[in-house]
Amino acid sequence: MTLPRDYTGQSCSLARSLEVVGERWTLLIVRDAFYGVRRFGDFAAHLSVPRAVLTDRLANLVEAGVLARVPGAGRREVYELTPKGVSLWPVVRALTSWGDEHYATAGPRRIFRHAADDAPLTPDGRCTRCDTAVEVRDTLVTPGPGLGTGDGDDDVVSLALRRPHRLLQPLRD
Repeated sequence: MTLPRDYTGQSCSLARSLEVVGERWTLLIVRDAFYGVRRFGDFAAHLSVPRAVLTDRLANLVEAGVLARVPGAGRREVYELTPKGVSLWPVVRALTSWGDEHYATAGPRRIFRHAADDAPLTPDGRCTRCDTAVEVRDTLVTPGPGLGTGDGDDDVVSLALRRPHRLLQPLRD
């Protein structure tokens, strides 16, 4: 039996938020959009998510105004975060930091850094060198000690993220 997508009878803002981003795969899709993933096939390959599930999650994120479909290279449409979607960055960053602290036994797979001075960010998004609250567009994602090498991640996204990359910059068109 499939669970309903909504929290009928709940007027809590957290319940409303979970209706948009609480389904399996959804926050990972949003995370990848921050990394610069824009193509359906790249989301599918990087996440190993069933295509039907990905189609459903992307449609829901577009309907909720978190992602938009925009023209890409040639006649291809791609996905990008809307301002509403970009405002999810503190949530994605905080959940990633929490997971790094409690579950990353070999260290974090990726480290967020301030693009201006390459210093790591604190879990709340401040630069450890200049103490600036770093905007998402000024954040680099870089390989961390938990990434390893040759761990089977050879899709376009994983390979691109083995080098520093500014968030929200397309990995490719």
